[in-house]
Amino acid sequence: MFILDANAPEKLAHYLKDNQWLSNDDYILSLTKAGEGNMNYVLRVTTKLGTFIIKQSRGYVEKYPQIKAPEKRVLTEAEFYTKISSVNALKQQMPKILGLDAFNNILLLEDLGKASDFNSMYTSGYILTKDETLVLVAYLNVLHTKSKKEVSDNELANLEMRKLNYEHIFHYPFLIDNGFDLDSIQDGLQSLALNYKTDALLKSKVQELGTHYMAKGCYLLHGDYYPASWLSTSNGVKIIDPEFCYYGSREFDLGVFIAHLYISKQPESIIDLVQSTYSDYKSLNQSLLNGFIGIEIMRRLIGLAQLPLQMNLKDKAKLLEFAYQSIIQ
Repeated sequence: MFILDANAPEKLAHYLKDNQWLSNDDYILSLTKAGEGNMNYVLRVTTKLGTFIIKQSRGYVEKYPQIKAPEKRVLTEAEFYTKISSVNALKQQMPKILGLDAFNNILLLEDLGKASDFNSMYTSGYILTKDETLVLVAYLNVLHTKSKKEVSDNELANLEMRKLNYEHIFHYPFLIDNGFDLDSIQDGLQSLALNYKTDALLKSKVQELGTHYMAKGCYLLHGDYYPASWLSTSNGVKIIDPEFCYYGSREFDLGVFIAHLYISKQPESIIDLVQSTYSDYKSLNQSLLNGFIGIEIMRRLIGLAQLPLQMNLKDKAKLLEFAYQSIIQ
């Protein structure tokens, strides 16, 4: 099996040429890290003739090697790109597939150029512009509208990735002793979290939400629609990393989206804009939507998948209480 390694450019060049992804008169100039992704090993390959992105999925989470993960997940990501390739509005918002090696779990993607994700919303208080917000909502509008099916089936079920996500959204954060000391993140956070880890009503509601998450649905979802999956490029906002995609309830995508607007302290006007421009917002299951908003906030504050937040404990306490009320009501 070929193992992608930033320190082995010659080996990679041979691999690329063997797969006819690099011409004989081209060569690698540099290999650099591409973004701050958690799941996969991702490099930007710069050659004499251009650039592209190469990513490999392995049997664990790249950022947390102790966590096992489905090693074939880039194949599901590739399936998502193929699925949306006939919808121009979506295709233009995402990188193009340049190559796929199913045996080695390697995906080649178009390089979207000099870009940065939207993690600055957490770290420097960046406020989304109206235009950026409208683009982000429009993507979900088209994705959910164009992909709708009348019957739930097993297409793009992505069950193993959802099981992994289920563990880290609906189970792990609410274990009283999960081996993760939250005080290592912020003094006092462990005690604050214990109030919720021992709340029987909350844990019952969370279990219900988890059941909804694992159920089949009629809408194709991105599955991880938050600031690290959005890129600011010279050609506008782009969307990446749909490896958690599946057919489910659209309230999940929208709930994750809105949750991160609260987490990053976006103004109410931005949240109102999302709600007013999402297609057929009033027909959504509001209880389910609010539950998904709440659970995403809670798992980001007291779960393993921490964000680079600049937030004091008092603000986290307020946000956790808001999330709690969103879930139980």
